Amino acid sequence: MTIPDYQSIMLPLLRLVSDGQEYRFREAVEGLATHFGLTDLERLELLPSGKYPTFDNRVAWANTYMKKAGLIESSRRGYLNITDRGLDLLKSKPAEINSKFLERYEEFIEFRSKSGSSNGKNLSAIVNETDGQTPVESIETAHGTIRRNLGTELIEQIKSCSPGFFEKLVVEVLVAMGYGGTRKDAGKVIGGSGDEGVDGVINEDRLGLDVIYVQAKRWENTVGRPKIQKFVGALLGKKSRKGIFITTSDFSKNARDYASSIESSVVLIDGEALANLMIDYNVGTTVESSYEIKRMDSDYFDEA
Repeated sequence: MTIPDYQSIMLPLLRLVSDGQEYRFREAVEGLATHFGLTDLERLELLPSGKYPTFDNRVAWANTYMKKAGLIESSRRGYLNITDRGLDLLKSKPAEINSKFLERYEEFIEFRSKSGSSNGKNLSAIVNETDGQTPVESIETAHGTIRRNLGTELIEQIKSCSPGFFEKLVVEVLVAMGYGGTRKDAGKVIGGSGDEGVDGVINEDRLGLDVIYVQAKRWENTVGRPKIQKFVGALLGKKSRKGIFITTSDFSKNARDYASSIESSVVLIDGEALANLMIDYNVGTTVESSYEIKRMDSDYFDEA
């Protein structure tokens, strides 16, 4: 099955702790994973940031929301248990519990009103309750959309620039990633005549202990296997096994399969990957706004 959203987790979580015992948060997560029949892969699925399991995040938010509504409480750090209000609610046999349902409790309404942003929007404007995203998921989804749109704009802009500018851009990206030593040194060796399928060569490290040959082309059409074979042949002619092929378009499946099957180490960077590298290493991009998502450091409050 698919991973349930945080609202679908609320009622099962309340039922899980309905025996009145204290549960470690981790025990609750594992119990709910079993309840929903999640596979190992689903349990390991991460948020778009890749920093936290999706299911764990949703259980945490279901727990937080019901705490704010007074249905669950934490008598000590890392534990949770049901309250009298929670027990009374279960006696009424609710069909489901969601954010709208929790609005019957004044404490929850107060929590949401205090969770607003500086522009006056409350939490309901941040959380996409239609598809059950948690606040963290909503932020990461929006961030992903902005990033994809920016990537598209970057590639469109690159295609409108001159070949010389594209070669300069490639140098900037590689140097930002730690290759080539300095921008001045790298610029001396890349952007050549394209002899035998190689546009240039750049140091693999700052000491110049090894080199990587580079093919950088502003192309519209998909790059097929023959182009990669020609590049690999050029590498062999220079007694090298390391190369980077960069294009503003894409590579065919045959081209990718070929590159992954040969002994030489050839990295294929398509337009989407190039745009992501530009964003990651701040090449041709600038930070407009920055937001930090923080969580409580429980260890700080440990008096033991």
